[in-house]
Amino acid sequence: MTSIEQLQKEIDQIKKRNKRVELDKTWETSWTRRIVISVFTYVVIVLFFHFAGLPKPLVNAIVPAVAFILSTLSMPIIKRWWVKNN
Repeated sequence: MTSIEQLQKEIDQIKKRNKRVELDKTWETSWTRRIVISVFTYVVIVLFFHFAGLPKPLVNAIVPAVAFILSTLSMPIIKRWWVKNN
């Protein structure tokens, strides 16, 4: 038979897991994450454009970084539509 202490321990473990999952979800939709990925994208594309000898790598690399931000902004809209239709 399960004791009260064991049940409490299981509840505590579930609460810790739920907190971790909530933090992961918050991170996935955070502006901090979006900005960090955009900056990394920008830097990688600048380096690629530079070594590929393409003109104005600092200016032209803005397009992919902005495209990423715009794509993340459209996701909540698409998700609501998908949830509604499934």
